[in-house]
Amino acid sequence: MEIAITGRNVNVSDRLREYLDTKLSKVPQLDPRVQRIEVMVSHEPNPRRAKTSERVEITCRSKGPVIRAEAGHDDRQAAVDLAVDKLLERLRRAHDKRNVLRGRRRTSVAEATATLTEPLATDLPPEDFADEPDPFGTIGDSPIEVREKVHESAPMPLAEAVRRMELVGHDFFLFHDSDNGRPSVVYRRRGWSYGVIHLDVQDQVEAPTVNGTPVEEPVSVR
Repeated sequence: MEIAITGRNVNVSDRLREYLDTKLSKVPQLDPRVQRIEVMVSHEPNPRRAKTSERVEITCRSKGPVIRAEAGHDDRQAAVDLAVDKLLERLRRAHDKRNVLRGRRRTSVAEATATLTEPLATDLPPEDFADEPDPFGTIGDSPIEVREKVHESAPMPLAEAVRRMELVGHDFFLFHDSDNGRPSVVYRRRGWSYGVIHLDVQDQVEAPTVNGTPVEEPVSVR
């Protein structure tokens, strides 16, 4: 198993690398399919986020779904502990579910989420939402910033999409629903409930034009 540790605008000491190697040595016991673990260590300079300024993001890549965890703390080693604990919990949950469901029928969404113990993002106090790292990319000259990613996915049922959403710790998951063939998004709601949005793809709507030139706003012709 390969462990790749990088720092974003920070110097990762040999001591921290050794500490990460020791902590992550438990991963193959829970999922021997993991081939590579990527660790990103970063520092948030914003003084308003001082309590979570030291951030650690861990991504496990294997033949199965990607499993991800991240955490922040004012102490870098403590941030490692929190992130690794989250990762191991998700690996343990996936390991137990594979053992229970092996050879059984396809699970429903209720069954797929029956063992979840982590609080939902919608139940967290407002200050926890500010712990997310800043995105990148901007829209024109505006201060709005956008993070853009390409998401590769094979068709899957809703229950599998929920499971993968929990493995990466996100509040939503984009997937191709194998039951109806539609692009879909499953998302967390308040309490232990989920919602799903299916896209009904229509023909592209043409933008309005004036003298053959596309315009963004409706134009009244007098």
